[in-house]
Amino acid sequence: MQKWCIFILLLFFAINCLSQESKDDVVSQLVNRSTLIGLGKANITDTYLSPLEYSGTSISLLSENLKATHYFDGALLLQQQFEIQIAQTKNPAKSASAYYGDVVYGLNGYYPIIETTNFRLLGGGGWDLSVGGIYNERNTNNSGSIKLSTNLNVNAMALYNLRKFTFRWQLGTPFMGMFFSPEYGHSYYEIFSLGNSKGVVNFASFHNQIALRNYFTVDYPLSKITLRVGYLGDYYKTDINSLITNINSHQLMVGLVFESENLSGRKVSRSRSVYY
Repeated sequence: MQKWCIFILLLFFAINCLSQESKDDVVSQLVNRSTLIGLGKANITDTYLSPLEYSGTSISLLSENLKATHYFDGALLLQQQFEIQIAQTKNPAKSASAYYGDVVYGLNGYYPIIETTNFRLLGGGGWDLSVGGIYNERNTNNSGSIKLSTNLNVNAMALYNLRKFTFRWQLGTPFMGMFFSPEYGHSYYEIFSLGNSKGVVNFASFHNQIALRNYFTVDYPLSKITLRVGYLGDYYKTDINSLITNINSHQLMVGLVFESENLSGRKVSRSRSVYY
């Protein structure tokens, strides 16, 4: 577990250096804030618990901040996303349930590649941390499976304005990181009580981890607030230690957006917006 802790500490240090700004810079920053609730479907397979795919309903809460920075003459945007997702699923025979929960924090930077009057394409990357687990009520010995990962990602975002509507399409995928996984037949009692943790911390890349986040939103201003609706699709698969995990979710997202100057809270006109 020592190398896992060192890796996370280095990531926190790097992200802290990236996001550090002086007080004068922060006051003038523009921030686009949104909070959305999602409802949809989840499909979960974890061969540590069961070879069957469990399907059911997922609910999530997503908070997002997108702000301007003073880096690259103000062209670099910094995005923070915090998501809580829970799901209740059943096996194909509907005779057993599995419960899934996950908390994800992501920090990404975006730099403009193409900019026109109504269209922007931005590229970038960042870091995320995911902490969660699966509980299968049918199992007695191994009833739970911990899901813990941290990754460096590459991302792209496209923004298009059409009259009062603003369309956003965002894609992201990890290319390198680390994740927790026991070996086949390796119980959590052995890992945490007996100290047999060999092989549970694994280097992650495309050979054993494939993931994709697909996020599409539409914004429309309503008087003093802005309505945001969209789709959030997450695909995550790992194949390590003779165990396969596959977690997919598709959700309809609905929420509100506010844009203001950071700290001061003053509302920003759409002509000065970092997003619109």
